[in-house]
Amino acid sequence: MVDEHTPPVVAVVVAAGLGTRFGGPVPKQGTSLTGKAVVAVAVGSLAAGGCDEVVVVVKEGMHNHLQLALAASPIPVHFVTGGDTRQDSVRNGLRYIADDEHLGRATTVLIHDAVRPLVPAYIVEDVIDAVEAGAVAVTPVVEVTDTIRQIDGEGSRVIDRSALRAVQTPQGFDRVVITECHEQLSRDGGTVTDDISCCERYGHRATLVEGSRMALKITEPVDLDIAEVLAKAAESLRRAGPGRRLEPVTTPVVESVGCCGLSPRATLPTSWAMGARNDGDPDRYRSRCPSAE
Repeated sequence: MVDEHTPPVVAVVVAAGLGTRFGGPVPKQGTSLTGKAVVAVAVGSLAAGGCDEVVVVVKEGMHNHLQLALAASPIPVHFVTGGDTRQDSVRNGLRYIADDEHLGRATTVLIHDAVRPLVPAYIVEDVIDAVEAGAVAVTPVVEVTDTIRQIDGEGSRVIDRSALRAVQTPQGFDRVVITECHEQLSRDGGTVTDDISCCERYGHRATLVEGSRMALKITEPVDLDIAEVLAKAAESLRRAGPGRRLEPVTTPVVESVGCCGLSPRATLPTSWAMGARNDGDPDRYRSRCPSAE
């Protein structure tokens, strides 16, 4: 709990997407993961990493649904209606914070996609710490393990992946800076794919911290199946306690090809869930998926 003299760390959780690729009657951020709504798992992850309050940006008509899903949130939740695009939704969330007497005291703000529910607490902590140490814009990243080809006219060529990084959330910012950048972006009529790009557009440097493959993005139904497996593996690690080594137990991935090229009905490599540090993140124990070696 933050006292009245300490500025809160506030996160904008973007949960206003339509989820057209995911399909189904319920938006993916409202679907169930380990018995909770995806957005509720995401908020819990942010709270575990040091966020004090969250502003959840929701699609028009989804307020009641998500309010119910977040009724047991470990930290205070505020709701605001999203816009036509992701950047419009983020701007609405930042405006809500700026206009609120309490939240407006925040100097550090995180922006997180609700569909990355399993981000480990240490990633959230690292992002917050980097901002509080003076970085203006911070993002977690992971190495690219797939071979990448760039389409060039009628042909294509392989790009050296050693210098590439995949960008994740939560991204952290100096609140005043990111708010001003989004307002300027709106006036300019520009578009960006993430909030770090918004800051870079106006001359601010991006700071990178280590990400985690636990923070996968749920885009298609199979991603939810993979997230369920990873969540159960993480829970097993937490129950094992610090320093405990787990027995080799494999868990089936339900249908289709998943992350790192797992085959249909494949099993989660148990080496992901083994190591000296049991903090609930299998990715801490192995920097790369064994299937990519």
